Amino acid sequence: QCLASRNPTAALICVMPTPKSQLSLRSRAAYRIGNAVARTGLGALMLLPYRWRVPVTGWVAARMLAPLAGFNRRTRRNLALICPELPEEEVRRMCRAVADNAARATIEQLSPPDFLKCAPDWTTSGDGWDAVAEALAQKRPVIVCSGHFGNYAAIRAAFLHRGHPMGGLYRRLANPYFNRHYAGKLAELGEPCMEQGMTGMRQVVRFLRSGGLLGILTDLHAHGGEELLFFGKPAVTSISTAEMALKFNALLVPGYAIRQPDGLSFHLELHAPIPHSDPLTMTQAMNDDLESMVRQHMDQWFWIHRRWKPWVSNGVVRGLPEG
Repeated sequence: QCLASRNPTAALICVMPTPKSQLSLRSRAAYRIGNAVARTGLGALMLLPYRWRVPVTGWVAARMLAPLAGFNRRTRRNLALICPELPEEEVRRMCRAVADNAARATIEQLSPPDFLKCAPDWTTSGDGWDAVAEALAQKRPVIVCSGHFGNYAAIRAAFLHRGHPMGGLYRRLANPYFNRHYAGKLAELGEPCMEQGMTGMRQVVRFLRSGGLLGILTDLHAHGGEELLFFGKPAVTSISTAEMALKFNALLVPGYAIRQPDGLSFHLELHAPIPHSDPLTMTQAMNDDLESMVRQHMDQWFWIHRRWKPWVSNGVVRGLPEG
């Protein structure tokens, strides 16, 4: 859970998975086995050329892993909540497409050298590019807000290719052995790569004060956040990104990487900066901007997340009965 505090950065400081030093022998053994299985599977995938590695990973996840992991059930529940009119055939297609895209994004992030080689060929559009360039030239901090859509890491890769490493926040995985591998790959796409927690947030503050370029994903349920709207439904959302933009006078720009029909390339959009006003208004604007993108590319958002789950407010369970 995140800390319910009015500190501008507090809602981004979450209780992380148990540190390795505090794990039981049984848990350590289970994690070691899980890491060995995952690394073996990834090793086999890495033997494939990149142009085959990405679609094969997507196919395996969509046809085999997603049904077993319960991702299809989560996608169905979210779609039933937001788009109850969708016919069953379209729901089945969405389940496959969402899992396919999420798996492609994962293997792309775990293949930094090949992923970065593709960056020069990606197309771009939007007023945000010029605004970001101007801010960076003035040493003004920039926050690019995005969501679990397409492959958000493509934005980091694109800025790294342009000579502007984008710092990022990541949440430590429960498996400490695989997390070491995962964090190392993320760092190859841009540094600093900061782990959520007290230490990571101190790094974020220093980074923004120095005029850094930071990427943050804002579309997950956030304990301690505010009740705002997403797709017309109440969704608890952290307002910390907007608070930090105000505190450090950072440019706040929505950015998205849209997967193209070939399944490998991206079109990158940076929208016009969100005007500074107050945290609630700015955060709702981020929600609205992401919603507009998802409506245009419904199968590229990670519908597998519990975005609209119930929460406790004033001692009362509130929200929607989403699974």
